[in-house]
Amino acid sequence: MIYLDNASTTLIKPPQVAQAVLTAMQSLGNTARGAHGYSLDAAGTVYEAREKLAKLFNCKRADHVVFTANVTQALNIAITGVLKKGDHVISSDLEHNSVLRPLYRMQTEQGVAVDFVPADARGNVNYADFQRLIKPNTKAIVCTHASNLTGNMIDIQRVGEIARNNNLLLIVDAAQTAGTKAIDMQKLGIDILCFTGHKGLMGPQGTGGMCIAEGVDIRPLIVGGTGVQTYSKAQPDRLPTLLEAGTLNGHGIAGLSAAVDYISEVGTERIASKEASLMRRFYDGVNRIDDVTVYGDFSRDRAAIVALNIGASDSGEVADTLFEQYGIAVRAGSARGNRALSDSVFRILTPRKKSTGRSLPCARSRRIFAVTNPLLKYICQTKICTDFKTTEPQEETL
Repeated sequence: MIYLDNASTTLIKPPQVAQAVLTAMQSLGNTARGAHGYSLDAAGTVYEAREKLAKLFNCKRADHVVFTANVTQALNIAITGVLKKGDHVISSDLEHNSVLRPLYRMQTEQGVAVDFVPADARGNVNYADFQRLIKPNTKAIVCTHASNLTGNMIDIQRVGEIARNNNLLLIVDAAQTAGTKAIDMQKLGIDILCFTGHKGLMGPQGTGGMCIAEGVDIRPLIVGGTGVQTYSKAQPDRLPTLLEAGTLNGHGIAGLSAAVDYISEVGTERIASKEASLMRRFYDGVNRIDDVTVYGDFSRDRAAIVALNIGASDSGEVADTLFEQYGIAVRAGSARGNRALSDSVFRILTPRKKSTGRSLPCARSRRIFAVTNPLLKYICQTKICTDFKTTEPQEETL
């Protein structure tokens, strides 16, 4: 099987990730819930993970790294915890529903005003529009680092400068870039960085979080047990406890910590360079195939995602054909959650491992197969996939 859906979730993790989860499940108690060794070990494991992520993203304080179940939860906490009635917020047409739906909810239920920076036909934004949309009551800019659909990136440093110059908060969705692109909160001017653990960070599902700059106030989305200040009627007001009600996913965080070790050892620059090279080889091939439409701008720095259509074929049918006939897993579906596109597309998502490739059967006479055949050639000739028929994952080559 050839897996090309890593922007949804990485399937093959570094071996130390699974080992760390197994060890944690057999040895860790509940962090901040006891004074015995098992609980203290859990607390130490979680704090080490905070320190590693703070270093990776250049967040000044490890105790400002808050763990959540995923980036969606982190964005909900950030958006609902920062904005209030009467505020105005700026976002973009490149956003995922993890940003759009919380914003729409705040708009409907709290009267928060929302404006979107438009994207052009290639999925690019005009940065002057961020400045143009600022109003006296603008509180924040919320934007993605890279589109999950087209792979186009927003220049966060430019947006950060606009935010700083106008005393606005900058909330960034790094779902598609955390672990695969260098992110420096101080350099880029990010106030709240939201990330997920199971994509580019190569950690377990059910992990994610947010890194919060000093001086940023966020109201908690969920309140409850914390293991400290038990008799207080209010949620403890210090980070990370303020935003971490309930038992943390200590086992998953242990795996995420091991994944960050791997990324730090290899280096995000090398990972980004490898992904970009593989993506470019694939794009250059499929872009020459008749009846294939590729979305996004490939003339600038971007995430390693290729979104395309084959004529008027339904993306679900194409994806089903690729998987059932050739064992190739891609992402299909509507792009309607993305304001910039309304087409039904499927994505070829460059993974972080490669294989020797394998020969595939000839395409049938139907048009969809006729177009798919050269597509398959570029998948195999580029050799960008892990061959899952092998008994052991292949070693990373970077």
